[in-house]
Formats: sequence, structure tokens, C-alpha cells
Amino acid sequence: MTTFVDRVELHVAAGNGGHGCASVHREKFKPLGGPDGGNGGRGGDVTLVVDQAVTTLLDYHHSPHRKATNGQPGAGDNRSGKDGQDLVLPVPDGTVVLDKEGNVLADLVGHGTTFVAGQGGRGGLGNAALSSARRKAPGFALLGEPGEAGDVVLELKTVADVALVGYPSAGKSSLISVLSAAKPKIADYPFTTLVPNLGVVTAGSTVYTIADVPGLIPGASQGRGLGLEFLRHVERCSVLVHVLDTATLESDRDPVSDLDIIEEELRQYGGLEDRPRIVVLNKVDIPDGQDLADMIRPELEERGYQVFEVSAVARLGLKELSFALAGIIGEARAAKPQEEATRIVIRPKAVDDAGFTVTYDEAEDVYRVRGEKPERWVRQTDFSNDEAVGYLADRLNRLGVEDRLMKAGARAGDGVAIGSEENAVVFDWEPSMMAGAEMLGRRGEDHRLEAPRPAAQRRRDRDAERDDAQREYDEFDPF
Repeated sequence: MTTFVDRVELHVAAGNGGHGCASVHREKFKPLGGPDGGNGGRGGDVTLVVDQAVTTLLDYHHSPHRKATNGQPGAGDNRSGKDGQDLVLPVPDGTVVLDKEGNVLADLVGHGTTFVAGQGGRGGLGNAALSSARRKAPGFALLGEPGEAGDVVLELKTVADVALVGYPSAGKSSLISVLSAAKPKIADYPFTTLVPNLGVVTAGSTVYTIADVPGLIPGASQGRGLGLEFLRHVERCSVLVHVLDTATLESDRDPVSDLDIIEEELRQYGGLEDRPRIVVLNKVDIPDGQDLADMIRPELEERGYQVFEVSAVARLGLKELSFALAGIIGEARAAKPQEEATRIVIRPKAVDDAGFTVTYDEAEDVYRVRGEKPERWVRQTDFSNDEAVGYLADRLNRLGVEDRLMKAGARAGDGVAIGSEENAVVFDWEPSMMAGAEMLGRRGEDHRLEAPRPAAQRRRDRDAERDDAQREYDEFDPF
């Protein structure tokens, strides 16, 4: 038995980036051929793609955990690691992507529409890419970034032009079965239809889709019955069709009261006030049904409804209804603005935007640095390598983190945390970091790779070193 699933919580994990490689080229008679460590590969993305062949989220209900592959690490001889393979997840047309708090992240409508649910991590740079005129032989490489991981909620909202609403057993499934080629389950007991049914109708030159929404009863908008579960499927429709049962056997019900109750549920659900309404009086092939239709039709027309008397069993009034719906849908389509070509929106940063912030966290008693670059650089740093840590210090100082900490009031020994509260690197700040970074600005160089200095320059350097040593001795006072 096929199961219909229109809401799932999906756990996605993008691939991690591969680590860069720290390697030195070696060959016979050339022991120090320079750095040749390759870059790590990019981690794979997790991407949602609309596929018209997919109609349910059932696969993700049974397998909610999805992970892309990791990038491969770099290697010597300038060999870059292989990129991780992207994971493409097909979803039905009309899928809405939300975070766990209910905020809409994407509304996927139209075949081929994509959304990256998890961004793969960047690959780390190898020491060949980190080398420069000042840093000729780096003894370190950058780590690969971890891929994005988290939970998203997928909700399916049926993409239909017409939504049939009404009480259970009002004849919605029978009506959609004769208007289209859809074959829903039909029986003479309430809640026969447990999932929305979708059919395609052709009326003249107009082709449109029609869907029935099951389970609407009093209290549906608050979760009673099946209404709240499926009311989302009417949000995209262009016209609402109230299917009223004129031959109901329940003594406490009548078509006008059914209409009022369903309208109240739609009003409480919200967002559907602007949709045109049509009323269909169904089952007029039954004598009592025709008599009741004749009684209530004037009242409904006084309310402004366009009323059609039909019989799904006897196939009465279906052509008029089909063409009337085609006319309303044609007007709705013409009123929609033409789709514009895809535009690239460029949002330049403010002139004074440094790309990071420094705030004082009283609860943790630390100065917290937040920003894309500082946090990314921290993730890419191998803290077991002193040279890599020094490289991180150089980058942070060039970015202006040192100056911003001073302006924020940081003093020697204060705690500084880079990153969020859950995943931050904390260290004791020393104001001399800038000076240290400047003095160690040539870290990573191998003096054996440097050209020999002229004799005059070597003498000047020796004299300067001797003068510095004499000055330190003269200034030293043991008492």
C-alpha cells in the first residue's frame, strides 16, 4: 500500500573539506626543492532539486539522515585532493523548506528549482599555495573546513489551480474522478480519502490541475480530524470550490451550515481570503437532493456565490463547471506578473564594515570575536603546529582584530573567544601580539633557500646585532 507523506524532518550533513598537505619537493642532488603540498578537495553539497516524477516525501520519512561525501586530502608533488560528490535529493514540486523554528528557507516551485540545504566545507590550502616571497617554505598547511550539518523541515504544499473543499463524503473524490483521469479511493463512509488527490483537467484550450483536500470538519484549523494536516495543500490554489452534499443522511446537517463551517475553518487558517469561491451542489441526481438544491440555491446566489448543480454519478453539469473553472483560472494566470529573467542582486558592504565584530560577554567574561573570516581561519588552523598558529595571528592582525580589541577595552590577560558560544577557541590575549606578529613576519622561511647577502650587508647586520647586545647590557640593572 502506497503511503503519502507530506511533512518530514530531514537531517543533512554536507561533506568535510580535505586537509591541505605540507610537503617539500625532494629529488637527487636537490634536497630542498621547495614546497609542493597540494590543496584538499571540497566537501560535497546536499542539494534539494524539484523533480516532477516525485510526488511524496516518503523516501525521507524512512531515511531521514542524508550525508554527502568528504573531500580528499592533498598530497605531495602538487597533487590536489578529489572533491567530494554532491548529494542531490529530489523533492516534489511545491516543497517548502523550513528551519526547526518554522522560518521559511526556500519555496521550491517549478521543475529543476534547487536549494543547497548543506554547503560542503572548503578544502584546506597546501603549503605550496601558502608560499610567498616572504614565506618561501611554509612548514604547515590549512585544515579542511567541516561541512554544514543541521536539521530542516520539508513540507509539501500541492501545486494545484483548483482546490475542492467540503465535509467528508460530500463527493469530492467522485467529482475529481469524473473531471480528470485521477482514480482516488471512493466509498460510502467518512474519511475514505486520507491523502490529497491531484488530477489534470482539459477544458477547451485551458489545462489546469484540481485537488481535493480531505478531512475538513469543525475544528480542523486547530488540528481536529485530518484538516490541519492537509489545509496547507490549498494555499497555492487559484480558486476554491465548496462541494456541498445535498443528499446527506445526517439530520443535524444542511448544505448552508456546512458551507459556513468550512468557511470559518478557512478563515481561522488564514491567507485564503482573496481566493474566488464557487459552490457545487452535488448529488442532484437523487430526488431529495434536487429538491434541497432548488431551496438553497437562491440564498447562496444572494451571498454572491456562483452555484453549479452537478452529479458525479450521473455526470450532470460537469461541462459547465469545468469551463467556468477554466475561465477563472485563465483570468488568474493573466493577472499574475510575467516571470522576469534571473537577476543577480549585488549588495555591497558598508564602507566601515570590517567583516567582524568584537563584543564583551559578561556571562563568560570574555571578549567575543564573531565574523566569517576569523571563524573560518580558526577552523582551518592546526593548533598543534606553532607556525600555523603564528600564521593565524598574522591574518587576524592584518584584519584589524588587534585594534578592535584595544578599542573595546581589552587588557593583557583578558580572555578572547573566536566563534559562537558552542564552538569557540578561547585564549588569553596579550597586547604584544601585534609586535610579535611583526617580528615573526618572516616565519616559515628557510634561510637556506635565500640568496647570499652581500659582504657589506652582512657587516652592517653584525654591527647592528652587536650594538643591540651592548645596549641591553648597559640597560640591565640587577639591583
